[in-house]
Amino acid sequence: MKSGIGLDLPVPKEECHDRKCPFHGEISVRGQVMTATVKSAQMKGSAVVYRTLRKRLPKFERNITKTYSYHVHVPECIPVSPGDTVKIAECRKLAKTVSYVIVQKVNS
Repeated sequence: MKSGIGLDLPVPKEECHDRKCPFHGEISVRGQVMTATVKSAQMKGSAVVYRTLRKRLPKFERNITKTYSYHVHVPECIPVSPGDTVKIAECRKLAKTVSYVIVQKVNS
């Protein structure tokens, strides 16, 4: 079943009453969609995820690794734990540092 959020993602099996859930709430997603790894899920309703990118520097003939971390909202219908790979999508600002929401749990 396709979701009604504009992305070709499955709808979570659980029903939730979270107003900030893109599937069952009022949040619309737009902008970037990325794959990231959950670093910490200790906050209530939020988590810290990180992405690692490798880039080639031709001048020095070396590779560099950059790590970016994001604060994301975790809907009640998508339970996550540290080490999980998730898809995150950009949305409006939900808190001072939260501008992304988890839309799919890829694997554990």
